[in-house]
Amino acid sequence: MAQGTAAAEDLMSVASEPILLGDIGGTNARLALFRSGRVGPVETLSVADYPRITDALRAFLARRTNHAFASGAMLAVAGPIQNGRSALTNSPWIVNTAELRETFGWSAVRVINDFEALAWSLPHLGASDLFAIGGGEPVATAPSVVLGPGTGLGVSCFVPGARGAAVVASEGGHATLAATCRREDKIIEHLRGRFGHVSAERVLSGDGLVNLYQAVGLIDRVPAGARTAAEITAAALDGSCAICRQALDFFCAMLGTFAGSTVLTFGARGGVYIAGGIAPRIRAYLAKSEFRARFEAKGRFKSYLAAIPTAVISHPEPAFVGLEWLARQAYDGERG
Repeated sequence: MAQGTAAAEDLMSVASEPILLGDIGGTNARLALFRSGRVGPVETLSVADYPRITDALRAFLARRTNHAFASGAMLAVAGPIQNGRSALTNSPWIVNTAELRETFGWSAVRVINDFEALAWSLPHLGASDLFAIGGGEPVATAPSVVLGPGTGLGVSCFVPGARGAAVVASEGGHATLAATCRREDKIIEHLRGRFGHVSAERVLSGDGLVNLYQAVGLIDRVPAGARTAAEITAAALDGSCAICRQALDFFCAMLGTFAGSTVLTFGARGGVYIAGGIAPRIRAYLAKSEFRARFEAKGRFKSYLAAIPTAVISHPEPAFVGLEWLARQAYDGERG
């Protein structure tokens, strides 16, 4: 469980100088500078364009300021973190706090999970930042879950408390995927033959959508040409490909099942908030899909789930909302 004050204390000594903030995913690295209590413009770099994270950070800083004047960094990364080191799950990059300190001369570097940053954003998002999909009102004193299919599948939980909030970061996207019907049994059986263990991420991610598309084609014995996740989504939305439409329908339905399971795991009566690169692009389709029905389809706990709101986060850079809040605690604490 990560405490916001602890995160801030790591950067307390450098808060008066520019702090590099980063949201580092498997596909894109989004970077900005926090200076004088404000976050500057966010720049997006393609991970594939840089062999190492240090190369990407150096390129960004060269366009912004001499890195000697950036005293530290707070990076949200898409992978598990141990002893200040993270090998990104869907990228060859390795993020190492010791290496970053030595390379850039920074006095403090903090690395957190990317969905931890998203969880810290939840209290600061307004109605205009959310696209609601069913349910009642959130319980303000209860935990909230943020999850998101993108390059991978992230899961984290925000826990309010009288003595301060906390965040539970997790690797919930790698939990074993469950089927709810015979058709899904066949899909998972096919994926098990390919991957052995079938996690939720094997379906609920960009590559997961491709996996679904290929599985449906093989099960139905219909030729399925090579397509990217973006191409599958586009063909599903415009109705030009029946296999693509089925794949996207399964994606939405299984996302609902998974989201409902996270609620039961965390007791998240504060709501489920969906981030990542995919859901915002299909939010209208998601709202009309089986997502919400499958979210509530938990047998004796149907009424429990029916009361809980679900929403897609439509804010363009929600991770930076959380990163800014953490950085601001250091900045305001030092000034005070």
